[in-house]
Amino acid sequence: MTAETLPRLLRRKAQTMAARPAIREKNHGIWQTFTWAQYWEETRAFALGLAAHRFGRGDKLAVIGDNRPRLYWAQLAAQCIGGTAVPMYQDSIASELVFVLRHAEVSVVVAEDQEQVDKILSLKADLPDLRLIVYDDERGLRHYSTAGLKSFAEMQRAGRDFGASHSGFVEAEIDKGNPDDLALLTYTSGTTGRPKGVMLSHANLLSSAQGFVAAEDIRATDELLCYLPMAWIGDSLFSLALTLVVGFTCNCPERPETVQRDLRELGPTIAIAPPRIWESMLTQLRVRAADSSPLKRKLFELFRRRAERAEELRAEGRQLTLLARLGLALGKVLIYAPVRDQLGLRRARWVYTGGAPLGPDTFRFFRSFGINIKQVWGSTELSGLASLQPDGQADPDSVGPVIPGTEVRVAEDGEVLIRSAGVFKGYYKQLDATRETIDEEGWFRTGDSGFVDRRGHLVIIDRAKDVGKLADGTAFAPQFIENKLKFSPFIAEAVAFGDRRPFVAAIVAIDLTTVGNWAERRNLAYTSFPDLSVKPEVRRLIADQIAEVNASLPAAARIRRFLLLNKEFDADDNEITRTRKIRRRFVAEKYAEVVEAIYRGAPEIELTTEITYEDGRKAVLTSTIAIEDVRDAAEPAREPAYA
Repeated sequence: MTAETLPRLLRRKAQTMAARPAIREKNHGIWQTFTWAQYWEETRAFALGLAAHRFGRGDKLAVIGDNRPRLYWAQLAAQCIGGTAVPMYQDSIASELVFVLRHAEVSVVVAEDQEQVDKILSLKADLPDLRLIVYDDERGLRHYSTAGLKSFAEMQRAGRDFGASHSGFVEAEIDKGNPDDLALLTYTSGTTGRPKGVMLSHANLLSSAQGFVAAEDIRATDELLCYLPMAWIGDSLFSLALTLVVGFTCNCPERPETVQRDLRELGPTIAIAPPRIWESMLTQLRVRAADSSPLKRKLFELFRRRAERAEELRAEGRQLTLLARLGLALGKVLIYAPVRDQLGLRRARWVYTGGAPLGPDTFRFFRSFGINIKQVWGSTELSGLASLQPDGQADPDSVGPVIPGTEVRVAEDGEVLIRSAGVFKGYYKQLDATRETIDEEGWFRTGDSGFVDRRGHLVIIDRAKDVGKLADGTAFAPQFIENKLKFSPFIAEAVAFGDRRPFVAAIVAIDLTTVGNWAERRNLAYTSFPDLSVKPEVRRLIADQIAEVNASLPAAARIRRFLLLNKEFDADDNEITRTRKIRRRFVAEKYAEVVEAIYRGAPEIELTTEITYEDGRKAVLTSTIAIEDVRDAAEPAREPAYA
């Protein structure tokens, strides 16, 4: 176990790498760079400001907003003086915020801007422990006169005044810190109910980071774009722990809307994203190719097929012919390199996908274009990481061997168990849940079903609780089917049903942008998502997409009936988590009447659903929705999707 803490590493980086860039922020189109020396001074000043306002050992500080240097500094500042950071999802609705802030007993909230400050102020009466709200961006907040509301700059000024009369205070507090101290209280995505507070110590986080370093060639010269939610454990692992261990540079985009532009401008060497982002990137590429001139479209498809075939041969360990290598060289000039540049991945040495399985077709597509995409696997309870794929051994079927310092075991029921120094300290205020999850020998029950293959790579099948059987006894893994469906650029989300049922059925949410473009090319008028989703032409389009998926599935596992939902699956409606994982149990209960209608052979159903707006207001949406049968997979598709 490491004897270090995150603040000690920060202090050391300020001494050994003082002039090297630690973090950048894009503001008004200009990248502003902070060196490690500046990073330490900014963090230290804020830590002193917290101390001046009676924040100390054992207290909790929450951050909410987009990725900003000050929000990272605030988390480390709290840890410097013995406090705990509680990162929160910036798009959380009121009920989610109240639950986390009350449950964690947060006394200080550091908010990015006026929008987030207004959210917290509207909830203040329900937060008895909250004493102080600090904001980063001052725009719109200059004339607020609320007690206990201060700017980040004010806090740092108060900190410098406090430091003048308390010399060496922060340094002494850092020296008192213990690796087993609680560094981070991170809340799970809550796929099965209320989020749980995962207690992670400095030792937990640094163990995971050091295991990553031992398994991967990560360097101080690397660059990372920090755009994923700060409440996601992957961001905490990379943007707090790993950067302090290695010393690479983190970069904060200007706004969420400019991420793609900033990514292309920066050209990071490290990239990490959940499957939905990679799927969205691929969808955009395919749509752009479809909208291009006939010549460009044919060239794209020609070299895409050649690249994917070459990737298949490499995966099989077979040599490429001279003609194939020449074709790839030409494709690199005409297609592959320009695509990587458009995606902002021209300099990427490796990129990662994690959080959920990535469809094999999507995985092979990016690798065939020369993007070294690899799968990682872990969870919040494992400090973010337990396994990753080595270079040259990446494939869509596994998540690689476990990282150094980690043990894996598969229980008799197929559940994957993990033991390492990265296993969390427990669930906050939930001792019984902790005991159910970690046994007396320290093995963590991951909840995932899987096995270790002959190479020693871990293979994850699905969530253990979701793996079931059809009525005839055929194994049923819904996530596998859903991932295949989501490879279609026209399908945003899908939920498959089939456990103890006679066949597989699905509820599908269309991708509004892609299907909207498809409709416009056919002069098919629509006014909204509900209007577009009920069009017979759209139902036929999705039926053809499902038929293509069925062709790659065993006969018993093929989707026989489906329904197009009249809305997107929404985190505000509790249908998906903030990390876009389906809350399967909730969806099954919410749409129980739909599922029953599908299985009793009903041709349609009147569906009334409640939707929630960001401010907490609710509305009701009612539509009569047709339930479609899927044609036999052997029948030809009605028309090319991109015609």
